Amino acid sequence: PKTKFSMRGNLIQKELKILEEWKKNDLYNVILKSKKNKKKFIIQDGPPYANGKIHIGHALNKILKDIIIKFKNLSGYQVPFIPCWDCHGLPIEHNIEKKYNKKFKNFTKKEIREKCKNYALKQVFSQKKDFIRLGVLADWNNSQLTMNYKNQANIIKNIQKMLQKKYLYQGKKPIHWCIECQSSLAEAEIEYKEKKSDSIYFSLKSCNKKKILKKFKIIDIKNKNIYIIIWTTTPWTLPASQAISINSNFIYNLVKIKKKIFILLKEKINEILEILKEKKFKILGSIYGKKLENLLFYHPLLKFEIPIILSKHVILDMGTGFVHTAPAHGEEDYKACQKYNIIPKNIINSFGVYKKNIHPELNKINIFTANSIIINLLKKNKLLIKKNIIKHSYPYCWRHKSTVIFRSTKQWFVKINKNNFKKKIIQKIKKVSWIPQWTKKNMISLVKKRPDWCISRQRNWGVPLPFFINKKTGLLHKKTDSFMKKISSLIKKGGIEEWWKIDKKKILGKNKKKYRQSHDILDVWFESGCMNANLIYSSSKKKYKIADLYIEGSDQHRGWFMSSLIISLIIQKKSPYKKVITHGFTIDKSGKKMSKSIGNTIKPKDIIEKYGADILRLWVASSNYSKDISISNEIIHQIIDSYRKIRNTTRFLLGNIFDFHAKTDLLKKKQMLKIDLWAIDKTLETQKKIKKFYKEYKFHKVVKSILHFCFIDMSATYFDIIKDRLYISNKTSKNRKSCQTAIYLIVQALTIWISPIIPFTAYEIWKNVPFNKNRNKLFTTKWFNKLFFITDKEVINKKIWNTIFLIKNEINQIIEIQKRKKKIKNSLQLSIILYVKKKLFKKIEILKKELKFIFLSSKCSLKKYSDAPKKLKNNKKINGLKIEIKKYVENKCKRCWNYYKTNKFVKKENTEICKRCYENIIGKEKERIFA
Repeated sequence: PKTKFSMRGNLIQKELKILEEWKKNDLYNVILKSKKNKKKFIIQDGPPYANGKIHIGHALNKILKDIIIKFKNLSGYQVPFIPCWDCHGLPIEHNIEKKYNKKFKNFTKKEIREKCKNYALKQVFSQKKDFIRLGVLADWNNSQLTMNYKNQANIIKNIQKMLQKKYLYQGKKPIHWCIECQSSLAEAEIEYKEKKSDSIYFSLKSCNKKKILKKFKIIDIKNKNIYIIIWTTTPWTLPASQAISINSNFIYNLVKIKKKIFILLKEKINEILEILKEKKFKILGSIYGKKLENLLFYHPLLKFEIPIILSKHVILDMGTGFVHTAPAHGEEDYKACQKYNIIPKNIINSFGVYKKNIHPELNKINIFTANSIIINLLKKNKLLIKKNIIKHSYPYCWRHKSTVIFRSTKQWFVKINKNNFKKKIIQKIKKVSWIPQWTKKNMISLVKKRPDWCISRQRNWGVPLPFFINKKTGLLHKKTDSFMKKISSLIKKGGIEEWWKIDKKKILGKNKKKYRQSHDILDVWFESGCMNANLIYSSSKKKYKIADLYIEGSDQHRGWFMSSLIISLIIQKKSPYKKVITHGFTIDKSGKKMSKSIGNTIKPKDIIEKYGADILRLWVASSNYSKDISISNEIIHQIIDSYRKIRNTTRFLLGNIFDFHAKTDLLKKKQMLKIDLWAIDKTLETQKKIKKFYKEYKFHKVVKSILHFCFIDMSATYFDIIKDRLYISNKTSKNRKSCQTAIYLIVQALTIWISPIIPFTAYEIWKNVPFNKNRNKLFTTKWFNKLFFITDKEVINKKIWNTIFLIKNEINQIIEIQKRKKKIKNSLQLSIILYVKKKLFKKIEILKKELKFIFLSSKCSLKKYSDAPKKLKNNKKINGLKIEIKKYVENKCKRCWNYYKTNKFVKKENTEICKRCYENIIGKEKERIFA
């Protein structure tokens, strides 16, 4: 065998040269032009964040997209791919703050934005370089950034349309607030972790005992006061308590415990007795919760009264049936109080510090150190019942990993609960194809729980909310719509700085002093949600474009998948995508999520610089990405073994067609040996499976099928059988050309199969196929269409071949036992006798003379089943078969290594070779039919 395709991959050096070649040939555009009139398939790129080097999750995502692009090209589609980047937001601003440290405070807002912009551009350049190194083909020169002026202007237009359709409003309500970010956070910017918190039970004293007794139809009792008991894990919110929520449908009992009277939820009496360490109690009366509405109780810390209100968020599963309600610090609390026109009181500032005059002991105290103070105040007031520590799920900022609070501030919101909008979102979700299927249910569940979307942020680096707000009324200027048209056209030319330097007098005229310019910027999820296929792939003349596919990690259910869908439905009344694929996160070998803080990360760069991008790509394709995906050095070494199997298979194929010229040597189907037809049939059968798995996006099954084909069908079966013809037959014989024809077809099909997954290796193989006219056209070709099936009418059809290979497998097991016992070195030392019954005999009799080539023995004979020696046992797997093997004691041919009797040898140039070899050399080789 001869080939320039080396056994060692040397991928690190070769891949860099191939990338230069692709760049020089403008491969991306060459592929696009070759599919000019084909149907488009659009994958919308979920913009990665322009901050830091790419991590393994980025690599996973971009490689998956590239595999899809390449296999869709093979399937006859034109697949344009424009990469996107998310360039605004707090992490970039924080990096600038870290970089300049104390100097940062002296920068103007304009200088901060300029430095953020330059930083983001550098990050995009760096990440782009890394993605190209992965072998990802894309329109890199036309990358779309959220900070491109055109895209910034489009984001403003979308805000304008939302205002026109009355989906946007300003409201003061509790939102997630990060003290370190100094900004509101969207649901997608929150992650939940386990946290230890103070858990306290405390009591509240009634303001009017007589009213309560009247409700329970009790004339009088000696006790002065009646109490309720409340449980909370956020003692710091008690100063903001403005009501007590109960459930209207629950039964509440008036209960005497020792000398005290309590109103207790029926189902919680035993639990409360345990907390109070009491056993005896007496029920004085029972009523439904709705009867207790508007009864007043004294605030536990401050000098005012708070009412009982009714709310469905009070449940039996946790708490006491009475919920302390602070509308400034909880979404459910806010909704409950809204019905009673209770306006939230904001008692803390943006830094999480209590405002003045809330309580003398809380002045300038941070909420995270306030719990102990508040607990002591409850003790002083003789209201504390029990204190302990619990572990529970708590919201954290995804950037700072710090705890998040609910805080009531004025923000801009997108109405999610308007005009059955949630139902419309759910209807659209149901029409989209979701992979895996469970993700559809997850999206629907998230929509059902989702509050109105807070889209305003209090930072510098981002697309502004370009509003002029009346200083007295807080309302938008009446001409806001026409202002936004002007502002978006200005931003299209000069970017967001146009808003910050705008001449108010020019816009507002005499009313300049009555209005303030909004300094809020947009949530980055709103920006990325505007980056849809319609913006990126459509010209103004074309109808609204919907992406064929979105593919991102599972965190995007709450993030980009959701924001894209909401914006698109409001603006266009259409879903932005037809199909959504979710992939898992990368985890280490122990199943832990990869994290810099734990130190268990593996950088894509480290794998590429040590092994090559194709190894990383093969890892991606080999993984079942519908779950979380493990990566470790051990796993990478397993992938390298898989890569070697593919490389060695293709090297064998290439090495044995070095002297094969398709124009003159390619045989027709009817001229070929039957085993070669079987190999082509097996290739087509595998190709059919592979195409199905690609279409279903099950790339791990594609890899599994390719490895089985290379290792089992080819290396362990077909290659061993054809080596005799490749190395022993005459170079120009039909016997040799038949298997070379098969190899020539197989290597092309196999290279095309692997090209979406390991494109560098596939490209190298394709260029080494001898006399290949289409040497530079691997990525513009289609699935290989010159393969064919064996029909049932063939002399030896698939069923017969399957039987023969079952027999071969049984023989191989016997041979392996003989080798382990060191009785033989290889199968050519053997003579095989098959004792077969009539039915089986009929099936394989036709192959009689050539069975030895299939079983790799020097001789093979068929005999009647009844002639078998009595000591031979019937084969367990194949009915009507007994196998006998004998060691050959005859002479070995030094050319073909087969064993023959002495009279079968010929003397040639002082060497004895068998007659078969001699005939092969002089060109009088006997033509074979089967193998």
